[in-house]
Amino acid sequence: MVKKQGYTARDAAFWKIIFGTGLSSVFIFAAMYAMQPLLPVFTKEFSISVSYASMAMSVTTIGLIVGLIILGFMSDRTGRRMYIKLSLFGSILPFLLIPSVDSFWQIVVLRFVQGFALAGVPAAALAYISEEVDKKYANLATALYISCNSLGGMIGRFLTGYMAEQASWQFSLYILAAFGGVLFCFVCFLLPKSKHFTSSTVRLSEDLEGFFYHLKNPSLLLVFGLGIVLQLSFTGIWTYAPFHLLAPPFRMTLEMISYLYLAYSFGVVGGPIGGWLSGKFGLDRVRLIAIFLFSTGILLTLSSNTWLLIVGFCVICLGFFTAHSLTAASVSKEATHHKGSASSLYLVSYYVGVTLGSTLLSPWWNAFGWSGLVVLTAILPILYVGFLQFRRRKYQKGSAAL
Repeated sequence: MVKKQGYTARDAAFWKIIFGTGLSSVFIFAAMYAMQPLLPVFTKEFSISVSYASMAMSVTTIGLIVGLIILGFMSDRTGRRMYIKLSLFGSILPFLLIPSVDSFWQIVVLRFVQGFALAGVPAAALAYISEEVDKKYANLATALYISCNSLGGMIGRFLTGYMAEQASWQFSLYILAAFGGVLFCFVCFLLPKSKHFTSSTVRLSEDLEGFFYHLKNPSLLLVFGLGIVLQLSFTGIWTYAPFHLLAPPFRMTLEMISYLYLAYSFGVVGGPIGGWLSGKFGLDRVRLIAIFLFSTGILLTLSSNTWLLIVGFCVICLGFFTAHSLTAASVSKEATHHKGSASSLYLVSYYVGVTLGSTLLSPWWNAFGWSGLVVLTAILPILYVGFLQFRRRKYQKGSAAL
């Protein structure tokens, strides 16, 4: 039997896959987080509460979670490229409809639909890369793909925040739709046909058994929990930052706030650097340092000094994306079977954190303001890491006793 040979960095198809999946990721994450800077605008324009406005973020994540499960199963059976393309196309359409609505509940419904459509890329792209790229270059391809996640989040937030101030929030969404249309054309041209895809013949019930298998693994559950906690804190800070910065003492405009999202560029480099350092010093040690950096950055945003505040947001992005990429990498290490299902479950837990951070923290924000939010989101990751260390030592003592 001839062993299948994937694409290497010497092949043009390798770079087509990198750029194709990378551009897809850029738009998906731009679309997902585009509404975040607009939440204060929605509270005024539709006369709604902060909690209701935050549903423009949380329902998108709920739709994405549903989509990850359904589209992930379907891509295992019918291929990868089609779902990446359909995901991009389906994600563009709501941006053409949302500007014309006259009620906020219609935005919520369209954002749920958009969230489902967004799921096609994360559900298929990593599997597509792992199948088509040579194993020696798979880590490089994956790191570059994940870096595009943070790049997309930065572009989406910056574009809508800046254009909403210059023109209107409706116009910013039309611009984002046009941006997506251009990327869609590039992706359709770039992505090579699958050479190594094999349709899954596993029954749906067996796939579900794989999911339930991981839910019985205490080590994996702790990793999923860390994904939830990290994302809850990260999303919570960025969701309510515009409300904080529009108020005294900063009184920033949306345009000024949009420049703050350029801090995401630190996240673009955080993942690859973290992967390199973990090879030298160990994954757990580097991740622990990244989490402490993350919490330190959050605490720096308590400052009323604008420059220190900016430094804080940059440190937040560096620490978070480094910790997130290393936590995602640890899933394959902890999972002994059904590794694809384990990765999907980590993504689900990650986006559960987005939902919790955008809407669940609203009462806390209303009650305790920015200071209360900062203290909570800074201390949660530290407490969880402490819990992880305690569980690990307890397990090691139990093993030694045996």
